[in-house]
Amino acid sequence: MSTVMTVRDALNRAIAAEMRRDPRVFIYGIDVADHKRIFGSSRGLVEEFGPDRCFSTPLSEDAMTGFGLGAALNGLRPIHVHMRVDFMILAMNQITNMLASFSYGAGGFKVPIVIRAVVGRGWGQSWQHSKTLHSWFAHVPGLKVVMPARARDARDMMIAAIRDDNPVVCIEHRWLYDVPGEVPDEIDPNALSGCRVVREGTDATVVAVSWMVVEALKAAEVLEKHGVSLEVVDIRSIAPYDGDTVAASVRKTGHAIVADYDWVHCGFGAEVATGIYEQCMGALRSPVTRLGFAEAHCPCTRPLENAYYANAIDIIRAVEKKLDRAEIDLTGEEFYSYEKKFKGPF
Repeated sequence: MSTVMTVRDALNRAIAAEMRRDPRVFIYGIDVADHKRIFGSSRGLVEEFGPDRCFSTPLSEDAMTGFGLGAALNGLRPIHVHMRVDFMILAMNQITNMLASFSYGAGGFKVPIVIRAVVGRGWGQSWQHSKTLHSWFAHVPGLKVVMPARARDARDMMIAAIRDDNPVVCIEHRWLYDVPGEVPDEIDPNALSGCRVVREGTDATVVAVSWMVVEALKAAEVLEKHGVSLEVVDIRSIAPYDGDTVAASVRKTGHAIVADYDWVHCGFGAEVATGIYEQCMGALRSPVTRLGFAEAHCPCTRPLENAYYANAIDIIRAVEKKLDRAEIDLTGEEFYSYEKKFKGPF
């Protein structure tokens, strides 16, 4: 059996279920308990569990991360929420020098903390509210980094992260909160590792991260009308990274496009591309293509922002080039415009 729910509801239900199951779990952060409840993902928690287990905090990311470390070392299981990934930069000392390395440096202490962080886009989020930085965090040993793009993975990864004895960074694109999907009753016990093939195909592989999974699936839908079969692999877990699933797909199709949600230069996509070359050199029929942000800071105005982000059209054009096909006339195709449903930055 399965239930259809949005990514927002999947996260909310996962956290509530774990708070009911384990009294050591609590959630805190800036605006966690305010009227918007982190885009609704912490809805109902303060009412059910009280202000001792769901509470807002001062604007002090470094200190609040240190508070979470202390709580974790004393047997609790904190969930610390950042309204934007960008603000985690203010806590980098605690995250990289303390959370990530404490178990290694202190003889195996458990550090069970989840850090949730939201990626902004649209409504003038611009350069200070739009970063993902997953390549930064994945670079540091001791951190697990996940970016769920579907409701079932949001639920399973959040449950697994809360139960894990290591620090886990969960990066959530806010446009994904409204995306519905089927969530099976069974929980994936290995949710914190492994890619997932979300659409099978034979002509080319798109390896996608976060919101780019949605764009890749749209590209596959359009290309199918024109006789092109696109396989889409959802990375899900940035660290640990499952290169074997990606390699198996690329060996089957012979073409690879890495659609990262980050800057291309020195980004996570380069790690994926390198792994493809190492494991699939004999099977590749074209060089690996990398897509991502423009090499600039995110603009504030909507027209410039549209040019900044890679999208389904970019994926379609990259596939056409690889397969030496003429450009498809996309007139009449409706691509995403989240302004139709989006209510504001919080």
